[in-house]
Amino acid sequence: MAGEIWRDPTVDVEARVDAVISELTPQEKIAQLGSYWADERGSDDIIAPMQDVFSRGRAPFPQAVQDGIGQLTRVFGTLPVTARAGMTQIRDAQQHLQSATRLGIPAMVHEECLTGFTALGATVYPTALAWGATFDPGLVEEMGHAIGRDLAAVGVHQGLSPVLDVVTDYRWGRVEETMGEDPYVVATLASAYVEGLQDGGVIATLKHFAGHATSRGGRNHAPVSMGEREFRDLVLPPFEMAVRDAGVRSVMNSYTETDRVPAAADRWLLTELLRGEWGFEGTVVSDYWAVAFLKSKHGVVGSMADAGRLALHAGMDVELPDISAFLELHTDDPAPDRTAADIDTALRRVLRQKVELGLLDEDWRPAEPIDHDLDSAENRDIARRLAEKSVVLLQNDSGILPLSTSSQKVALIGPCADDASAMLGAYSFPVHVLSRHPEFGLGVEAMSLPDAVRAVLPSVEVVVERGCPLQGPADEAEIARAAAAAADAEVAVVVVGDHAGMFGKGTSGEGSDAPSLDLPGEQARLVDAVLATGTPVVLLVLSGRPYAIGRFVDRASAILQAFMPGVEGAGALARILTGAVNPSGHLPVQVPFGAAALPYTYLAPPLGQDGDRISNLSIAPAFPFGHGLSYTSFAVTGLTLDSAEVPTDGTVVATATVANTGDRAGETVVQLYAADPVAQVTRPVQQLVGYSRVSLQPGESTAVTFILHADRFSFTGIARRRIVEPGEIILSSGLSVGDLASSASVTLTGPERDVVDPVLRTAVA
Repeated sequence: MAGEIWRDPTVDVEARVDAVISELTPQEKIAQLGSYWADERGSDDIIAPMQDVFSRGRAPFPQAVQDGIGQLTRVFGTLPVTARAGMTQIRDAQQHLQSATRLGIPAMVHEECLTGFTALGATVYPTALAWGATFDPGLVEEMGHAIGRDLAAVGVHQGLSPVLDVVTDYRWGRVEETMGEDPYVVATLASAYVEGLQDGGVIATLKHFAGHATSRGGRNHAPVSMGEREFRDLVLPPFEMAVRDAGVRSVMNSYTETDRVPAAADRWLLTELLRGEWGFEGTVVSDYWAVAFLKSKHGVVGSMADAGRLALHAGMDVELPDISAFLELHTDDPAPDRTAADIDTALRRVLRQKVELGLLDEDWRPAEPIDHDLDSAENRDIARRLAEKSVVLLQNDSGILPLSTSSQKVALIGPCADDASAMLGAYSFPVHVLSRHPEFGLGVEAMSLPDAVRAVLPSVEVVVERGCPLQGPADEAEIARAAAAAADAEVAVVVVGDHAGMFGKGTSGEGSDAPSLDLPGEQARLVDAVLATGTPVVLLVLSGRPYAIGRFVDRASAILQAFMPGVEGAGALARILTGAVNPSGHLPVQVPFGAAALPYTYLAPPLGQDGDRISNLSIAPAFPFGHGLSYTSFAVTGLTLDSAEVPTDGTVVATATVANTGDRAGETVVQLYAADPVAQVTRPVQQLVGYSRVSLQPGESTAVTFILHADRFSFTGIARRRIVEPGEIILSSGLSVGDLASSASVTLTGPERDVVDPVLRTAVA
């Protein structure tokens, strides 16, 4: 009878879940809380931390899933397989589960999807840091929907994205995976991605919850040194918005530990805050082997059984990428009743999602394999628009850009100048997997920058010189050849920056942390040599993090920043260099002037800001947060408020005018910042509270209106509660945090107010 109930899609979800739970044995229950990864590789071939160690001795699939299994890990994202071949593997695995296990419950399938579906032949979109530079939630949502549609089409149920970590140290290797250093930008863009992916039919997964990007020294997996107030106000807001507003259905823990408590074992974080305060009802999945790390890396337990019980009680529902610690939940258990209750709690969440996905329906069958196009023209169009909107023009004082079509020769110089893979992030399939399978190349069509420039400037001779390797010592003769090529050209475009790679195999990416923010290797010496020729230089930084390029600011004729813009990146850069596209990206991170006095971001309180002769080390950036120029010019003026006073539970409406004061159409990002000059705890000198991307014709102007509930000025007070405090708030509008042209003041009146169900977004009209 119970079996009939849980297979019947007309029955209430909770009744179906109850029926399944009543049918499962203790071992079958635990199996639903784990996954299986059909992968074996050596220490030089890993794509996850300590993968070679934990993969050793894995049982073959039929043996490992004899009691069933909750998930299948990365069928597409482990080895180069076509869409049809991957679907065949999924079909065969699901059919085995349906026919050879007692209850025949299918598995959920998960994949990585940060820069697009991490699979052979799939479109590689720009990195998340490039999304941040677009300040365009609508376009990010469109991309998320396209990714979700492709995942769902080949039988994938859950995507392990987006990354909501807020950057605090640019040396951290995974900066490229983030959307920048401002929690509101990260929150709005990540929520847009979540909505797009889930509308496309796939469960989104927030990561890494929480504090992964705030590790000491910018080192991967290092402990987090941060108090609860800063943690709540800087790290948590993106996750809260994605849970409360976007309705995300899964969360992945961080590998880190905060105040000596590992996230995978933190019941306050995973249960009391996430579920209790925010009302999250989905599943919490472990980052790969994070449960086992409680024993091997954190040392908070002495056995794998204890690691499993600790994580489960903290609020972990699913152990990824394999089930190991959870298999031992009943071994030497001092509190078996509590463990059984914890198992049922997690199991209910897992089964609820399987019911909602239709996996438990009587007639569910895995999709038959097809030749699905993962790199469609529609995908490419989205990737192109994202790439074009993400490139940031930092400097163009001489007006050398756009390049003149009358130039006879352009020299493209630098280790990234003729490397299409330099456009791709570490979690793209070509870097993540195909770097170990060179016979496949990039696995997807990607134009090089020289070919892209030749395509838009067919009458111009384009010469290419590497100049120096990306890392390691430079060859004097190679630098000399690059300088000679520059001297013989009308303009030199020097392309420097990063190559993504995992665990030290690149200069950017997971486990590829930077020792400093100087350009890797001897790239700076190459730039100096080209500048010394006297030929006008366009410095193009193609990187996964901002580098300290202050020494070139007054010497280069123009500077562009691109954050790994994907397979359409070369074409986007060529069109921007030549003026076919007007640049409109804005910085989601600051660009440091020098590499000293790290870490710092714009969101510092007064004591953390530059100036006042308090230190011999200046932290003034070369280019501030939000900065971005255009081939036209814009002006923001006349910020007005609808009221000089509003209650602490009221709303203020701020309106600014933005005008295109130049001679060509363009887009810019109008930004609104708030300052709280007197508060019971220290506050950032300026903090972004609203933004709007605006497109204007020459001479055109428009009003941009921001509607701010008083909750938008809330913070964690002295008593560690979120409050709105009465007092003055100064609002300022402009085109970056360093270019605030207009300000107005509002006074919050009435009593201090505790904020329980906050308004998290600033509406824009």
